[in-house]
Amino acid sequence: MTRRSCAIYATGIVCAHLLIVGIALVVAQVFQTLIHNRLKKEMTLTEGSRVFDSWKDPPLPVYMQYFFFNVTNPEVFLEGGKAAVTQIGPYTYREYRPRENVTFLENGTKLSALNPKSFVFLPEMSVGDPEVDLVRTINIPVVAVMDQMKSYSLFLSTLVSIWMNSIGVDLFMTRTVHEVLWGFKDPLLSRIHRMKPDVDEYFGLMYKKNGSHEGEFVFLTGEQDYMDFGRIDTWNGLSKMTWWSSNQSNMINGTDGSTFHPLLSKNELLYIFAADLCRSIHLAFEEDVEVKGIPAYRFAPPKDVLASPDDNPANAGFCVPAGECLSTGVLKVSVCRQGAPIVVSFPHFYQADQKYINAIEGLTPNKEDHETYLDLNPTTGVPIRASKRAQLNVLLNRVSGFPKTKHLKETVFPIMFVNETVVIDDESAAQMRTLLLIVTLVSNFPLLIVGMGVLLLVVLVILICRSRQKKNEVKRIDFTEAFHSFGTAKEDTAYTQVSDKAEDHSENHAGQQMRNGSYIAMSPVEAQKC
Repeated sequence: MTRRSCAIYATGIVCAHLLIVGIALVVAQVFQTLIHNRLKKEMTLTEGSRVFDSWKDPPLPVYMQYFFFNVTNPEVFLEGGKAAVTQIGPYTYREYRPRENVTFLENGTKLSALNPKSFVFLPEMSVGDPEVDLVRTINIPVVAVMDQMKSYSLFLSTLVSIWMNSIGVDLFMTRTVHEVLWGFKDPLLSRIHRMKPDVDEYFGLMYKKNGSHEGEFVFLTGEQDYMDFGRIDTWNGLSKMTWWSSNQSNMINGTDGSTFHPLLSKNELLYIFAADLCRSIHLAFEEDVEVKGIPAYRFAPPKDVLASPDDNPANAGFCVPAGECLSTGVLKVSVCRQGAPIVVSFPHFYQADQKYINAIEGLTPNKEDHETYLDLNPTTGVPIRASKRAQLNVLLNRVSGFPKTKHLKETVFPIMFVNETVVIDDESAAQMRTLLLIVTLVSNFPLLIVGMGVLLLVVLVILICRSRQKKNEVKRIDFTEAFHSFGTAKEDTAYTQVSDKAEDHSENHAGQQMRNGSYIAMSPVEAQKC
């Protein structure tokens, strides 16, 4: 066997083995299963895991932006006209949210933690000074007192109305942005506090929230089931809430929005429990995106999250009392706001019933500025970019005994909205890209084997073709040489032309015979004597 034949046979054997092994590994998904199992083991809330330290003390910068709706025509509104507002902001704060009192429970399958949040003002990312800039908005303490008086007699409501006028409180107030956010001593609440000490005399939308937490959460670590990674087990000792009118609405579902299980699917719904909304919401896949070179799935709340019970019967449980429901796009949360007529929605009533948008002049809802979304890497489940947007509103109605409300129609009046954002930093993005590259290489290693097999197959075909070409060249050379040899033989046996000249018979007769014999290649015949 020639050296060329050995090379062909060896290449064929190696090629066959690579193709068989590679295809078998691809079909069985051995390497993909190995890397997925590794991810499931690493993505757990346990000491020493890849994500525990970043979960305990998030390294990514979180920014909280506040936008306010400044009322420009309060008199027109009180006379029954349409209110006009202008948006002012943002007033931006850096948000710090380290977890404290982290304690492992039940053999490490659960852990409890507090999540206090503190805010530091960032003037370079803001439109002005919150301690100087003024905003005119609804006087929420006044609206809350009037709403409470609905259950009392007309006589008592009238007396309270007269008393409120005497101390100079009105349906609208003008305060600095800082006061509206972080609190001020309210004249109405101060007088009520004297009669009912349990009523705080200070009011602010974020009053007592700087440095405070929303309660104790108990999380599942995901060690037993990766799908439970970061899922809330209890909140303030409750496995379900008691505010709403159905068991489904009272369920505490999902995570707190900071963690999600790895290996996400586009077909699943992601659940988040939002304590500030007093309920759980779900998000659905919207589109593929890329953030700093990292692929991600964008999840966003679909329209049915805040749809009316007519459009989504599952939301009937959020009507309290049962049957008293608002239209699509808004949620009344008085049950968890000490009875105050607070309504939440997306900014500018995005995805809400058109009547809420038409009732206020100056609202321009759009997806780019007002949609809540999460961009998650599907392999790790880690949030790459997120924007949580929510609007705070007050429900206004005509209240018997309060003359200033006699021209009011039911209105969901916007106060302000927040935009809480986070984007992965460059260093973390580089680490994430490296991790994803390793995962991709390991997962696709069988394809690399198949590719090498295909490459060797190409080499094998080339070797076989060249071998056949070489054999054909050898055959052509042999044939040419044979033909050339045959031609030479004919020339060697050709007869020499006989001379016309008479030969001299006196010459040696024997030599002539030899010459003749040598030319015709025959043995000379001896002459017979007569």
